[in-house]
Amino acid sequence: MAMKIAFMAIVPGADPDKHRSTLSTEFVDLVTQLVANMDQAIDKAKQLAEEGCGVIELCGGFGHSMTGRIADAVRGKAAVGSVRFDIHAALGKSSDEVFSG
Repeated sequence: MAMKIAFMAIVPGADPDKHRSTLSTEFVDLVTQLVANMDQAIDKAKQLAEEGCGVIELCGGFGHSMTGRIADAVRGKAAVGSVRFDIHAALGKSSDEVFSG
């Protein structure tokens, strides 16, 4: 049985119901999930954990505080990791600055 993992990226204008895909190999099912804001990120992270994703990797653009909020939302259900550069390539600054609230 393949392990199920996810990669989530925050992208302005993303529609999380449309912008999702799964790549499968013998060993892993990789779900890619795009979201446009923090509320969507938390909702989709919870959904991914409920679907059996034991690992959720976040793009570096989420920022430190957003990563922590997502980790808190799925604590005990999925491990959360992140790419660390804290500058969103499309926004030119941390998503913490753009989507805080």
